[in-house]
Amino acid sequence: MTSERSPPPDWDPRSGPVLDDQIAAFDHLRRTCPAAYGAHGYLSLFRHDDVLRVLHDPVTFSSAVSRYPSVPNGMDPPEHGVFRAIIDPYFSPSAMAAFEPTCRQIAARLVTRLPAAGAVDLVTGFAELFALQVQCAFMGWPEDLHQPLHRWTRKNHAAIRARDEAAMGAVAFEFDGTIRKLLEQRRQAGAAASDDVTTRLMRERVHGRPLATEEIVSIIRNWTVGELATIAASVSIVAYYLAGRAALQQQLREQPELLPAAIDEILRMHGPLVTNRRITTRPVTIRGHELPAGRRVAIIWPSANRDEAVFGDPDQLRLDRDPALNLLYGAGIHVCPGAPLARLELRVVMQTLLRHTRLSTVAGHTPVRATYPASGYATAIVHIHQPDVA
Repeated sequence: MTSERSPPPDWDPRSGPVLDDQIAAFDHLRRTCPAAYGAHGYLSLFRHDDVLRVLHDPVTFSSAVSRYPSVPNGMDPPEHGVFRAIIDPYFSPSAMAAFEPTCRQIAARLVTRLPAAGAVDLVTGFAELFALQVQCAFMGWPEDLHQPLHRWTRKNHAAIRARDEAAMGAVAFEFDGTIRKLLEQRRQAGAAASDDVTTRLMRERVHGRPLATEEIVSIIRNWTVGELATIAASVSIVAYYLAGRAALQQQLREQPELLPAAIDEILRMHGPLVTNRRITTRPVTIRGHELPAGRRVAIIWPSANRDEAVFGDPDQLRLDRDPALNLLYGAGIHVCPGAPLARLELRVVMQTLLRHTRLSTVAGHTPVRATYPASGYATAIVHIHQPDVA
């Protein structure tokens, strides 16, 4: 597909004012220019109804936007459905119930390693470690992969922030090499290979044939890269929000059944993921913009989830909202397959933190916000007190 030249940009996601406070910038654009051309030619959509229109029309708005294979994220129907049928059972209720004890062990271990009383960076001192260790455990990967994968994550973030395509390619090649090594170890082990998620993926079949290595690597890459970034961001966003609200912390300790709704609502207000891309397959008009086939479109998740037309005051925490309105995990055929795992992880880790600690903000400290295309915080210092061990 080819596209006509994009109009002049209305905004730059990497400009100083946007990076100073992405959420405030998105709020302003949603109210003043809800369909805006970005500096890189994408038509960015900031309103909830426009985002839903794209999500529910995969025929017009294709997900095949990457130059690299992306299974199933970058696939359209009918092929997308074939691969989702393979992937979805890995996140079934029974699979989540079986994994929950391991998730709790990891959360408990990390919480006990926090200072009994003192300051800690939620991002580097807790959230990133939790996301990394849980993902490795879910996939069945050895603990000696923790440090290499952590280094890889930091290199990946740096390459993306710098928009260094050569570095991004090198980092992706490095990650794929690590996955291929894990797959080869299992092939050599044969019937003696550990019965884990990675091994089971190698036994899946599609169209009457085994999954190709490239398809397995793509699936694992999508699960891992997305999970590490969004879970780390989500943990730090939720924990920092609660650190400034002692009464809400206490309410959630006394009524833990409210925690899932509270987590989703906090992440509605401050989303952990900024954008996803689509590309038009045919001419279409959005808010007066006549788009040709081949025009790239960007969904701005944190803005759609703060749309006043749907949520009223976007900063009001309400635990009685209709969960179907929250686009935290997307909607339509591409709704996040890993949402059950993410919700399990966030519920467990926040239950553990609230049970064993009291969180408070640090006077004079302003968290350092993550920069586009990341969300959340780069640094968020809180004071932690563990009454049961102090």
